[in-house]
Formats: sequence, structure tokens, C-alpha cells
Amino acid sequence: MQSTLSLDLHSQMSAFPTAQRTELEKRGLNIQTDIPVVDAVTITESVAVSFGDGTVRFFRPGLAYTTVEAHKGVILSMVADTGGVLTGGDDGRFLRITQDGATEEIYKFDSKWVDCVASSKNYSACSSGNSAYVWDELHSRPTRLEHPSTIGGLAFDAKGRRLAVAHYGGATIWEKHKNRWKSSRLVWNGSHNHITFSPDGKFIVTAMQENALHGWRVRDKANLAMSGYPAKIKSFDWVEGTPFLVTSGAHEAVCWPFDGKFGPMERKPVCVASNNNELVTCVTALPGDEALFAGFRDGSVLAAEVSDSNGVIPIRKATGSEITAMAVSACNTHIFIGDAKGNLLWTRLVG
Repeated sequence: MQSTLSLDLHSQMSAFPTAQRTELEKRGLNIQTDIPVVDAVTITESVAVSFGDGTVRFFRPGLAYTTVEAHKGVILSMVADTGGVLTGGDDGRFLRITQDGATEEIYKFDSKWVDCVASSKNYSACSSGNSAYVWDELHSRPTRLEHPSTIGGLAFDAKGRRLAVAHYGGATIWEKHKNRWKSSRLVWNGSHNHITFSPDGKFIVTAMQENALHGWRVRDKANLAMSGYPAKIKSFDWVEGTPFLVTSGAHEAVCWPFDGKFGPMERKPVCVASNNNELVTCVTALPGDEALFAGFRDGSVLAAEVSDSNGVIPIRKATGSEITAMAVSACNTHIFIGDAKGNLLWTRLVG
């Protein structure tokens, strides 16, 4: 790793696995909440964390964390937004929450859940049932976009101009032309959940209900089938550089190359961060580097370079509960790690 992370941590490699905590755990904040961690996202130097009891916690370097009572029930989705986060819950509320604790109810869907949320510089979006709802800066009421089945995922491209929606049978790309949103269908049998654009906007990838990814090259709708996973893919993220799409769902972090015209077509992924045959359940990239963090079913976390299939750096020891969320602060100084039983770690990555 060409970063302060590798320089600071290589001396700890011999410490894994042992019954002792890693140095990062020793110098960090360790909390046991007994509340499942749902998600974690980066907001500048802060990390926002959503929980199964409807709360959002904000972790900031050098400050005590703060807690916001947001939803009456489980938070189903969360995404970073200007100065805070957007959240959706099983209480049917779509909220904007700032780091200082201010909460704005953008919309209330009565008895329907808010399954997915997305944000860009121009738009805010959420889904409930078969419909996606999009707000722009000029309108207080949303535009409703209908789909053939329940929506599994939402994502804007890097420029914030296109919205991708995952659903049964494939995905739909929406783009606004003058005063209308126009759609283009991407077809592939099966149920599609989490969805993402490649950083250059040339590809779209979904995590399916089956143990597989599926992707499309947007310009000609060419299919990319990425299968062979032993488990469902719960997490993916983009590693800078090539770039790589790193995913969970296997016994290593699986990194698919997306450079060039053809992306991963006819190419094999790079696999890193092996950990005693444990399944990877959560991944997150190290911003500005071709490196990543892999969280495992046993609660342990490793850091690895995409270019090094053997070298790993221990971040957290096993706790017996699978990692469900991780996020790194914007300048790579701190990392948050949370698991299914509410064990939290907030620690410095640099000394």
C-alpha cells in the first residue's frame, strides 16, 4: 500500500490471529450496543451509522459520538447527503438528518416501507414498493417513476444526472430530458437488489438474489455475468485506480477490473484478504488507494492491497458476529466497524 495506512500497520501483521486485540482496537473506541448495525457512510471527516432500533449515530475524530432518534423501527437504507444523510425506514418515513441532529421529514408513505434511498447534487430519491420518487431542488413534491416489480436498489451516476433502479427482471435507467424523465430498460432474468454505476458511468452492476453479480455496458446493453460466488453478495464498493469493483460473498474479497472498453468481460477477478476460509460479509475501499478493508462472518477485519494477494493487515480480531458495516473518514484518518450484534469500533488508522 502506498499510504500512511500500510506504513503504520505493517508491524502488526504478526499479531493476527490471536486472542489479543489488535493495536487499532486497543487505541480505539470499543462499544457494545446489542443493537444490530445496518449501514455506515462517510460524511467528510465524520461517519454516520444506522441501527436496527431506528437511531443514527455520528462519529467524529476527537469528539464524543452523538445519537439521533430518527425512525420508529428499523432503518432500511441510508446514503450520504450534503451535511448529513438521507434515511428510509420501515415506519414509512424518508428523512434528511444533519450532523448536528436536525431531522427533516421529506415524505411519509403511511404503511409502506421506504426500502432504498439515493442522493446526488441535484436530486434526492427513495423507493417504496414498485415506485421510485425523485425530488429536485425546485420542487417540494416528487416525480413518481413506476417499475414492474418491487425496487431492490437505487443509485445515481457520478454526475448525478442518471438514476439506476434495480428490480425483478433487470434494471431501469432514468434520465431527465427537459421536463420529463425518460427510461431505458436493461434486461436479465432474476431478482436484482443493490445497484451501482461504475465511476466513469459506462457500466451498471447489480447484486442478485442468487449468488451472483450481473452487469451491463450502458452504451450497447451488453451483458456481464459474474457468477460462482458461494454466498449472497451483501456488499460492494469501488476501489480507485483501475478501478475495481470489490465485493463480499466469497472466502476472499473479489475484485473485478472495470478499466477499458470491456471492463471485466472475459477477465478473471483479483482475490485478496483470505482469512482461514471465513466468508467476507462486508467490504469498503480505502479512498485514494488501490486498497480495501474486508470484514468477515466471524467479526474480524483485514486490510489488503488489490495488487498483493498474500499480504494482509489485521484491523479487528474475531468477535463471533458478522461484519455488517464499515466506513473510512474522508482523509483516511479513522475507520468505523460494526457487526450484527452491535459491537462497534471507531479507531485511528494513523498513529
